[in-house]
Amino acid sequence: MHVSIFRRVWVMFFASIIGLYAHLLNRLKVVGAEQLPEEGGVLIAANHISAYDTVFLPVAVFHRHPFQMVWAPAKEELFQNRFLGWVFSTLGAFPVRRGRDIRAGKQLGDLLQTEKVMLFPEGTRNREGKLGKGNRGVGKLIYDHRPVVIPAALSGVNRWRFPGVAQKGMIHFGAAVDFSDLLLLDDCKATHVRIVERLMAAIADGLEQNQHP
Repeated sequence: MHVSIFRRVWVMFFASIIGLYAHLLNRLKVVGAEQLPEEGGVLIAANHISAYDTVFLPVAVFHRHPFQMVWAPAKEELFQNRFLGWVFSTLGAFPVRRGRDIRAGKQLGDLLQTEKVMLFPEGTRNREGKLGKGNRGVGKLIYDHRPVVIPAALSGVNRWRFPGVAQKGMIHFGAAVDFSDLLLLDDCKATHVRIVERLMAAIADGLEQNQHP
């Protein structure tokens, strides 16, 4: 997807400001960023514990691959304010309606052919830091579009307060999840469930490694 250099520079500027807060004023540690492919369709699938997740994950990607966009579906309510909606859009977010949003689903599929996309399979935030069940629709998305899937495990940032200093947190990027055996199965609910269960197990493994770095 063509993205202007001006937009990429703006995204990097924003990411740099966030990075100063996360890494210099606080102690956000990023592990496994080398697992992120430089090119091709990539789905970065993470647990969701804080509003910080939506900015810290792209910042970690930008640090590894400067000037690359990270696209992300976001609830349409975030775009009701025109200014904030513009900011979110320029950073790579796009609105999704509650329920089945066919247009957003097509956009996700198109992006996953060549771009990096960030997604939270649980579909909702758990401020206690506990990992919930993944949404079957994510399994269907992986089955249909076959991107490289990188699990990301976030911990600690759900306890952060703004403004704050010396707060600890971690992002762990795991190796690409192998779904090759499951992608040979029929395109059905059971298959999609097994795919997302394997993905959530990979995220859980990252959370375990965060506890024993």
